Amino acid sequence: MIEAEKANQSTMTVSRMCGLLGVDRRRFYEWRARQSAGPSLKQQRTLVLTAQIREFHTFSDGTYGAPRIHADLQDAGVLISRKTVAKLMKAEGITGISPRTWHPATTIRGDDPFPVPDLVSRQFDQGERDLAWFSDITYLSTGQGWAYLCVVRDGHTRRVLGRTVSESLHTDLVEDALRQAVALRGTLPGKVVFHADRGTQYTSAQLAEAASELGVLRSMGRTGVCWDNAAAESFWSVFKNEYYHRHTFATIEAARRGSYTWIDGWYNAHRRHSAIGYISPLEYERRQLALAA
Repeated sequence: MIEAEKANQSTMTVSRMCGLLGVDRRRFYEWRARQSAGPSLKQQRTLVLTAQIREFHTFSDGTYGAPRIHADLQDAGVLISRKTVAKLMKAEGITGISPRTWHPATTIRGDDPFPVPDLVSRQFDQGERDLAWFSDITYLSTGQGWAYLCVVRDGHTRRVLGRTVSESLHTDLVEDALRQAVALRGTLPGKVVFHADRGTQYTSAQLAEAASELGVLRSMGRTGVCWDNAAAESFWSVFKNEYYHRHTFATIEAARRGSYTWIDGWYNAHRRHSAIGYISPLEYERRQLALAA
């Protein structure tokens, strides 16, 4: 206001105006000097950090919160605490997406002619890759009706190894995803445990034959106990909240392309996972191979 009055060529002196407004004259001159000098170094750093945070948040399609953005900044060589990142995000109204509670809905119990035990006992991460794979199916709503997505995921590295979308819940859906996973890995170090729920596709004779041919051991949780396949279910929480619920699909093909792009191009290649040190599954596997070389 004082500066505005001066600009209007007021006849009042600065001392007079400061007195009327109850402003200390020395502090007014200090404030004017700071304004003339521009942003302080701290303010400049805050502006730069905020711009970087926005860039990483945008790259994540608006899904990342403070922990993952903090990891992005660290990889970029920025020294900053997670608490500071959270504070800056809050100040700018930048928020991530928190996973919601998942509700399994695709399991249709099947009669298993060959009883299969639970070889995992909720130890989803067996400490090495290709010791335990987890699979499940979810529904995808499209303008052409329902589609079904099946994934096969490594319990240790979190990488999705196989993924198929079909118009049918036939066992071919699961078998195709399993064959993809085996083909991707090539020669397996031993018999991989292939864990799932007791849905009809997983208890079928067709899948039993395919598993025997491919050299994987089937494992199943108890009927109606979703926690026995929590590794697969947790993936759906991420998929649904970070991608599926934020898009609509006019056709089944659009759902297929979109799901594959998100899984291959984002989830496997870039999405940071807290359980593996806030790096992506592909980066985690790359580092593992480098250490083993």
